Amino acid sequence: MFVIKPRRYFHAQGFFAEVAFSLKKVLEVRKIFTWIGISLGILLLIAFVALSVMAGGPKDALYMVRYALPHMHRGNLKVGDSAPDARIYALDGAETFHIRERTGAKPLVVIFGSFT
Repeated sequence: MFVIKPRRYFHAQGFFAEVAFSLKKVLEVRKIFTWIGISLGILLLIAFVALSVMAGGPKDALYMVRYALPHMHRGNLKVGDSAPDARIYALDGAETFHIRERTGAKPLVVIFGSFT
């Protein structure tokens, strides 16, 4: 913030010179913020285009971001911990089971992925 200091005697020429100098500083700061905003906008556009290419299209990228951001968190599982209980669909797609039902003497392998 630029403050104009009051003077004892009013000199029009000095006053206008101070106002002009203050306006120049404000315009310089505004120009810097404008360039920062433009740069951030370009970076966001590049990131969106890259994400669209990876996701298969802009619509898929938007849906991916909309779904993924609220659900992104890290768990506290470590190697060797028991799997948390969850309801999983069987290979036929109709039957469901809990992980705890299938974990016993045999190991249970759960593969998350799409094979289409």
